[in-house]
Amino acid sequence: MGNICRSPTAEAVFRQCVEHHGLSEKFHINSFATHSYHIGKPPDKRAISIGAKHGYDLAALRAEKISLGILEQSDYVLAMDKNNISKLQQDYGLKKTASVELLMKYHSTLGGGEVQDPYYEDELVFETVIELTRDAAEGLLNHIREQHQI
Repeated sequence: MGNICRSPTAEAVFRQCVEHHGLSEKFHINSFATHSYHIGKPPDKRAISIGAKHGYDLAALRAEKISLGILEQSDYVLAMDKNNISKLQQDYGLKKTASVELLMKYHSTLGGGEVQDPYYEDELVFETVIELTRDAAEGLLNHIREQHQI
């Protein structure tokens, strides 16, 4: 939504997952906002803190808003919840957003659902975001590796 909590966390988690598998040169990983609330701002301090606690560096990231060009150039566009998919559909149309999926589709046991927005919650929800995105990142990478034989 604002690209300061869930999305940058997922970006950092997936980036580290890709690095761990030695595939960094094959990926361009970025996160974006669907709304313009926090453009240019760093992630939420709680996201940075909880991320660092788990070995993820979010401090250098800055909120960016998604654009039509990014949608058209991206192989995978993943959203944290259905509201963000709806916002993308509203802004860019159903045809341009047909391939947008929920990140949780790639979770090993949940196989769908949404990642709760921790912005108005306590740090425990930020911990949950890390846990969910870590599992989904592995699933996403496995899917990509199968689909593209890498």
